[in-house]
Amino acid sequence: IVADYIPFIVLLFSLYTISGGISLTGDIPATPKTNTLILAIGSLLASLIGTTGVSMLLIRPPLQINQERKKKVHTVIFFIFLVSHIGRCLLPIGDPPLFLGYLRGVPFFWTLNLWAPWAVTVCLLLIIYYVWDTVAYRHETAEDLQHDAEERQPLQIRGTLNIVWLFGVIFAVAFMVPDKAFLGTSWIIPPFFREGAQLALAGVSMWLTPKIIRTDNQFDFFAITEVGALFVGIFICMQVPVEILKAVGSELPLHAQWHYFWATGALSGVLDNAPTYAVFFETATASAVEGAKGVMSFEGVAGTIHIAEKVLIAISLGSVFMGAMTYIGNGP
Repeated sequence: IVADYIPFIVLLFSLYTISGGISLTGDIPATPKTNTLILAIGSLLASLIGTTGVSMLLIRPPLQINQERKKKVHTVIFFIFLVSHIGRCLLPIGDPPLFLGYLRGVPFFWTLNLWAPWAVTVCLLLIIYYVWDTVAYRHETAEDLQHDAEERQPLQIRGTLNIVWLFGVIFAVAFMVPDKAFLGTSWIIPPFFREGAQLALAGVSMWLTPKIIRTDNQFDFFAITEVGALFVGIFICMQVPVEILKAVGSELPLHAQWHYFWATGALSGVLDNAPTYAVFFETATASAVEGAKGVMSFEGVAGTIHIAEKVLIAISLGSVFMGAMTYIGNGP
């Protein structure tokens, strides 16, 4: 709870609170090009401000833009796939399981190595969505399309100062590592100073953001409270399998990269992808042989950690991509 849950929930809370102060509104023609562009932008932003933040920020514009269309359910589904899941794998701040890996010692910028599978998957889904939405658009009635064309409101973004606070959270997570020197100085970061900085930024956001913006966003703390309650139960219950896997993980029939990818992915949708990542991370470290080809080593909270890089890639992608299978699979 102290080592994992508190940093985890503070990060989600901070991103949720700050992004709730950014409002993006407007109503432009709901063409396939427009919708695809929104999904593409969301996929790019997800790793920078986290899927909790980008999901809150970008879900309302496509709903408002497509309100005159009848065939639009697929847009929300692809939003969940792309913006709330697949788009977030380039930085630990983008997704809870990658953040847990960072807490365990995985270098902050190591996840940039996932850019190729990220790019391929995002591009494939955007192409599929564009074709799907084009077909759906052609099946809309002429009256609905005319109504959509007439109902226009320029896109407007408010609360842009919160973007500064979002980048402040990224800076705190990346460079304020507890018990480590701060940016090469002699100052050692105290425990939970990083979390205190994130909460301070969330407090500044609440103080400086005009209340009308959060009112228009229908912002409250109910959703993040539900997430916090769910995850405290998950984090407590996952301690037993984590300890078991530390002892017997090397005996499991997980050998190839694809074994880890599908095992992690299948479980992440029904257990939640953060604890799933932690469980298979422990399994992989228990199976790694120090000095073997392809095994990377880094300093973790409990000493030096060894893990096969291709296995870490499989665990990262499986947990990030497939949390979309159920609502319990991921916070956004």
